[in-house]
Amino acid sequence: MSKGYTLNELLIITCAKEIKDYQNVILGVGLPTTAGALAKALFAPHATLMMESGIIDFEPLVPLNHIADAHSCRGFSYATDLFTAFTMTYRGFVDVCFLGVGQIDKFGNLNTTCIGDYYHPTLRLPGSGGAADFIAYAKKTVLTLRGGQFVEKLDYFTSAGYLEGGDSRDQSGLFPKGSGPSMLLTTKGVFRFHPETREMYLAQIHPGVTVDDVRKDVPWDLKVSPDLTQTDRPTDEEIEFVRRFAPTESVGRSLRTELAIENALNRAKRRGKA
Repeated sequence: MSKGYTLNELLIITCAKEIKDYQNVILGVGLPTTAGALAKALFAPHATLMMESGIIDFEPLVPLNHIADAHSCRGFSYATDLFTAFTMTYRGFVDVCFLGVGQIDKFGNLNTTCIGDYYHPTLRLPGSGGAADFIAYAKKTVLTLRGGQFVEKLDYFTSAGYLEGGDSRDQSGLFPKGSGPSMLLTTKGVFRFHPETREMYLAQIHPGVTVDDVRKDVPWDLKVSPDLTQTDRPTDEEIEFVRRFAPTESVGRSLRTELAIENALNRAKRRGKA
């Protein structure tokens, strides 16, 4: 009988399958590192994994604590600086990058700066960091949306997707032709971008999810692929790798926080008794 799996495990494994052998991949902290480690271990052994800080061709050992965490890997080919890591992207050496999303519109433009008015936001987000640069120049950008939202109009335009759609990104002259977001992964499904209109459409739904469930989150008339499929079930080998490499990523942020709080309270109680 096949193993059961969590939603977070499904998301990590689905992301990992976007990495192909021999590609150069920039990885951030959290889900991207686990996805990269899984891809390298199981189906893309010659992929070159890179940290945003400039640690190149590293062999993952444990999840990153920060973007320059050399202690998280078994070793690496070489290390450079942040400036060189970014200029590698500008010069076309990065095949795949991963970005989290606060808000996203139908053409893959992103907000990771704030929710609400910039000067009086209801929520301040992490900001751009390297996001605007990576989505601008990486050949392929994989987006993840786990706590963000679809919107008709961004509260703040942080990073450029396909601008107004169609060929507007290419016509702007600001980005390499053919670059831009390739996939958006959410807790309900997988979205792709139409090759001509560049509008986002639903390509896959996760097990147990309906198209109506997805439409409830999207404020425009969402296009659905005529060849809509269900996201592949993870294999036992994939699930076992994620649990061994990043058990806290497997359970997810909410349960991880809940367990951490419970553990802290238990330790406080023990100290009180002592």
